[in-house]
Amino acid sequence: MACAAVMIHGLLRSSLGTVCTQAASRRRLTSSALRHLTLTSIMKSKRKTDHLERTANVSRREVVSTAKVCGAAAESSSVKRLQLLVADKDFSFKAGQWVDFFIPGVSVVGGFSICSSPRLLEQERIIELAVKYANHPPALWIHNQCTLDSEVAVRVGGEFFFDPQPADASRNLVLIAGGVGINPLLSILRYAADLHRDRVNKGSGYEVGTIKLFYSAKNTSELLFKQNILDLVNEFPEKIACSLHVTKQTTQISAELQPYLTEGRITEKEIRDHISKETLFYICGPPPMTDFFSKQLENSHVPKEHICFEKWW
Repeated sequence: MACAAVMIHGLLRSSLGTVCTQAASRRRLTSSALRHLTLTSIMKSKRKTDHLERTANVSRREVVSTAKVCGAAAESSSVKRLQLLVADKDFSFKAGQWVDFFIPGVSVVGGFSICSSPRLLEQERIIELAVKYANHPPALWIHNQCTLDSEVAVRVGGEFFFDPQPADASRNLVLIAGGVGINPLLSILRYAADLHRDRVNKGSGYEVGTIKLFYSAKNTSELLFKQNILDLVNEFPEKIACSLHVTKQTTQISAELQPYLTEGRITEKEIRDHISKETLFYICGPPPMTDFFSKQLENSHVPKEHICFEKWW
């Protein structure tokens, strides 16, 4: 769950075990229903770790839309991936943002980063989330009670995003992820790939620079979206590269992953080798990780406006 961000200026679709096949009618929460749901959630949210409290000063869109669960699959032993069908045409997001996640009957509001590209929403009215198991009520509901056709409500928020305009200068991207911090960075990676496809197919639009993803987890089973990432690397080898890291691997590493895998943490030197005036850095992971790399980049004289980070707890 993403919950704190510093803002700079403004992939291939994952296949789930169950695919959305039904169209949904346009749904919007009435103002009274939304007001009741939000106020009730805030009044009952007493813990300082609650999403609404942590992000009270973060910008949000006004649109709150109902959504229907139309796909679900296990991304790992502890992470469940959802597809949500959002029929409301006023609902939109920028790659890297999260949603307030309202669940009927659950007083606490969740906050989950979107891991799909905005293009999937534009084309199919679908967004994807990947939620790690936790004792927090929204995560518990997703893992233990959520079923196909369950209805929820979502609202977009967050100041951590990649949203270049067609005439903007080309930028290289360095994405640094730890654990489930991959979620918003995968959205950015997928969107960058969509923009590059547009440029190749149409000969116009934003020109994406090179993209390097650094991604660390305890072991290969906790490296989420491995195949999606490698598919993009193989589709655009001249544009996209990845460096996968594991810190507590105990089993044999598959031959497919070996060329991309390093045992050990992401190092300062690896990141420093990618510093240039054309490069933007996006970091998402546990607070110690985001603090470390953002500080190291500042110490290496990377302008603060070229560093965007988001912490999750």
